[in-house]
Amino acid sequence: MKSIAQVAAAALYAVLVFSANGAVAGDVSALMVGPMQKMMLTDPPRDLPDVGVTTLEEGPALLSDHKGAWMVVNFWATWCAPCRKEMPSLDRLQAARPDLVVVPMATGPNPLPAITRFWEEAGIAHLTVLRDPDRALSAQLGIMALPLTVIVNPQGQEVARLIGDAEWDAPETLALLDALMAR
Repeated sequence: MKSIAQVAAAALYAVLVFSANGAVAGDVSALMVGPMQKMMLTDPPRDLPDVGVTTLEEGPALLSDHKGAWMVVNFWATWCAPCRKEMPSLDRLQAARPDLVVVPMATGPNPLPAITRFWEEAGIAHLTVLRDPDRALSAQLGIMALPLTVIVNPQGQEVARLIGDAEWDAPETLALLDALMAR
């Protein structure tokens, strides 16, 4: 049996999606409500730099490895309280939307044991961490504050960014992501 909160969230999502006729035509500003008011659209979309990052196992990785899929790239750090607060919602987003690639990018000096410990404490099960330890990618993208999330289209271009934390699995967020992906 669904709780009242789940029914209300589903109803809000439906209202947001179906009442925002402009979003279907490409204007997503009608869906930028609540925490999503902080979302800034990147117009025109900007190519992401193909800067090398690392896996937790110290292996090489590139964001372009996910080209062809929509990505939510979240720049975070273990010491950042808002980052830690929003990470479970990013994990739930990945679980709910397997067609979307959610990439938590640990930025700067984040000790591997601290990342692993946080993942275990927070019960993160659906996300794979990448690391930008020397901040090379962050610098090229102009990441000056954490958390910061970049929405990337299948062509490997930034289409939006949000500074600060958000509930990434909230109905208004899902409606905005769906509208961005439908453009």
